[in-house]
Amino acid sequence: MIQQQQELMISPYAALYDIVVPKDNMLRQINALVDFSFIYEELKSKYCLHNGRNAIDPIRMFKYLLLKAIFDLSDVDIVERSRYDMSFKYFLNMAPEDPVIDASSLTKFRKLRLKDTNMLDLLIGKTVTIAIEQGILKSTSIIVDATHTKARYNQQTPREVLQDRARKLRKAIYAVDESMKAKLPAKNVSDVLEDELAYCNNLIQFLETNSGIAQIPKVLEPLNLLKETVQDDTERLQHQNDSDARVGHKTADSSFFGYKTHLAMTEERMITAAIVTTGEKNDGKQLQMLIEKSQAAGMEVKTVIGDTAYSEKDNLLYSKEHELTLISKLNPQITQGGRKKEDEFEFNKDAGMYVCKAGHLAIRKARQGKKGVGANQTDTYYFDIEKCKRCPLKDGCYKEGAKSKSYSVSIKSNVHTEQMAFQESEAFKEKAKERYKIEAKNSELKHRHGYDVATTSGLLGMELQGAMAIFAVNLKRILKLTE
Repeated sequence: MIQQQQELMISPYAALYDIVVPKDNMLRQINALVDFSFIYEELKSKYCLHNGRNAIDPIRMFKYLLLKAIFDLSDVDIVERSRYDMSFKYFLNMAPEDPVIDASSLTKFRKLRLKDTNMLDLLIGKTVTIAIEQGILKSTSIIVDATHTKARYNQQTPREVLQDRARKLRKAIYAVDESMKAKLPAKNVSDVLEDELAYCNNLIQFLETNSGIAQIPKVLEPLNLLKETVQDDTERLQHQNDSDARVGHKTADSSFFGYKTHLAMTEERMITAAIVTTGEKNDGKQLQMLIEKSQAAGMEVKTVIGDTAYSEKDNLLYSKEHELTLISKLNPQITQGGRKKEDEFEFNKDAGMYVCKAGHLAIRKARQGKKGVGANQTDTYYFDIEKCKRCPLKDGCYKEGAKSKSYSVSIKSNVHTEQMAFQESEAFKEKAKERYKIEAKNSELKHRHGYDVATTSGLLGMELQGAMAIFAVNLKRILKLTE
């Protein structure tokens, strides 16, 4: 049964918080900034309101996940730290003497209570509302980009995942006590998943029962991570890799296996919209939804800043239709034209026709493609096929049996021509300088909040991870801007 409001904390030790948790503590500031009662409204349908034993306060459970996102720790470690860290207890609305939850409750909370909830849009919208109320969201521009997150298993077999985490645990142990090399259980040498699971369980049991080294923080964190992998994800490990993850490409020569998070961010570095997709999805196709999500969150959007991925024709037309300024350079293939085999065909401006490398002039020209604003058309030049058949340079140019020989040149649409002129203007170049800000935000998400690797498998798990990480960075940014 869910309670409708947080219990009033009554403790003879409550005054300790005023002594040991200063007013400029980040968690105290977040508590003062955010009214977390919206969690009740969002999750009340997931609980029984009248019968059964009282559930753990959903706000407290949500705050545990927020702490996990802020400090990038495992479930076990975040609960353990809340046992003795007074700032954590204050943030969680616990009395200093209150016991902590069991770490497994967090897994159940994620799977049972947060399932089928749109936490991503909810949390982003909440922070945007707070930023507007605080008067710190003044720009009308959004910067768009996509950041990639590697799947938890990153194209490794389940055995390789366990092997890697066991290796990191042993490395931490040896750094503390090298003599442990002779005492640890023998490493698994087979390629069988069950054997690797058995070895990991033996290693965990040995450290917890036969050695005090497991209590050393440097060893405890990788130990807890290995336990979490074995205990919480054994079922997923046996089902092989992350079924939702896909291969995406960062450049022509590099790829990753996982997910993409498409972001929209203001010039004040507040994230206003996010879309989590599998790794192969095109960046430019998400632009219109990012704009609409930003507007739904309360952001007034007049300008959009992005790289060349966002300058596809549909986005140019959408921007024009909705009176938005799109600061995105056209792909060089468009600005430089769509000509192929430029060394073989030259344009004769007097005749208005192309000439092949043998000196033969095209005999007619035809325009192909739909007419209208934004339409792509081509000019196709036709050559005398009888000359081609007898041409001494026909190898590689004329195909035996062909009934015609033509050469096509794409024509820039009106919308492309306008964007080409705009991207050479000083206004465009000045606004484009703001794009670097989102690269720094991507780096913050990855390196400070664990967003470089998925913490679970599946697209839904990735969306929840994104929701908590973005909520954390947005709250930190609001605190920074309101100092």
